[in-house]
Amino acid sequence: MTRDPKNQMWAEACTLLKQAEQLHRQFFEPARGGARWEPPIDMFETERQLYIIAALPGVAPEAVRVDMEGDVLIIAGVRPLPSGGKNANIIRLEIPYGRFERRIALRVSRLRLSERELVNGCLVLTFAKS
Repeated sequence: MTRDPKNQMWAEACTLLKQAEQLHRQFFEPARGGARWEPPIDMFETERQLYIIAALPGVAPEAVRVDMEGDVLIIAGVRPLPSGGKNANIIRLEIPYGRFERRIALRVSRLRLSERELVNGCLVLTFAKS
């Protein structure tokens, strides 16, 4: 059975559009106080530690808040528009700006935040396991 190339191209285009819509919702979800986006994270675990790395390029260390609500780690803050972009016409805006928040469910009873640093645009959180 051979597939019609037009139908295959149409199916691929629909799949790509769906993926683009999901990414748009992930990074530009409407919220109170303006747009809200979620920074991407990586998590690594060793026998004694858990590392969480959040990509926050352009965010000042004092603009990042790290809190725990029950078993949920919250990384939140604001990435402002660059000063040159405030009175300019926006031609393209692919980098998310404004308020961000990422919630990560953790088993907190086993973890203690032992180190927090912003390195090369990434927030690196190190949790010691008990």
